Amino acid sequence: MDFVYCLNSSTIQTTPLLQKIRIAGEVGYRAIELWHSDIDAYLRSGGTLEELRRALDDSGLEVPTTIFLKGWWDTRGKVYERAMAEIRRRLEQAAAVGAQFSIAGPPLGLVDLDEGAERYGRLLDVAREFGVRPVFEYLGFAEEVNTIDVALEVLRRCGHPDGTVVLDPFHCFRGGGGMQSIRKLRPEQIAISHFNDAPAFPPRELQHDPDRVMPGDGILDLAEYCRLLAGTGYREWLSLELFNRTYWAEDPVKVARLGLQRMKACVEAAMSDQQDRAQA
Repeated sequence: MDFVYCLNSSTIQTTPLLQKIRIAGEVGYRAIELWHSDIDAYLRSGGTLEELRRALDDSGLEVPTTIFLKGWWDTRGKVYERAMAEIRRRLEQAAAVGAQFSIAGPPLGLVDLDEGAERYGRLLDVAREFGVRPVFEYLGFAEEVNTIDVALEVLRRCGHPDGTVVLDPFHCFRGGGGMQSIRKLRPEQIAISHFNDAPAFPPRELQHDPDRVMPGDGILDLAEYCRLLAGTGYREWLSLELFNRTYWAEDPVKVARLGLQRMKACVEAAMSDQQDRAQA
């Protein structure tokens, strides 16, 4: 059991983009997820996409995803047209930095799943022009699109061969659906797995992105999560994704290094437990 260890750049958010890339490479990650807001800020400062791609290559990093695509589901008319124009711009950016996927977030309120599935299929078709695959994300704090099962229903209804999901232990916990539905996935349906932990407090229903903590500092059974993920046959990216302001205030090198150590420890614990079960 092993994965490709990745750093979601939100984990060291306040660090400049090129420094994030350098840190990820030096610490030992093999991949980094980039946010379009960071890319845009870098371009406004005078950087170019060519220079950004060169920095990624020099650090030996692949880019599994860029984040994120919005407005593709719950907008209408001119607003939808503007959202899709921005999505095309972001997909072009994603292709320029070598991303395989770009994460498509859902609405946070109540939704029409048939409409969402049709829109997701349309989004996948649009993205083929750029060679980047939009990946569907469920969010634990969304009112309805908050579990693996809902995400799978969107994939089923869209009927598109390129449909994939993002997995995330925090969102499994926060949405109340748990992680056992990972068993229902085929490896080709999983674009990437984010990785993080959730604290005991505040209560689950009140937690949001900034509450996430380092793997091992919370209450989630991350060894079980890793076993379930590996059990699908998935062996791609495990990406540390945190939005905790405490970490943002710390040395980004130390944060990135600790995160990598903690992810590897969770995977090793899962492997050890799996061996013990096999011998029992």
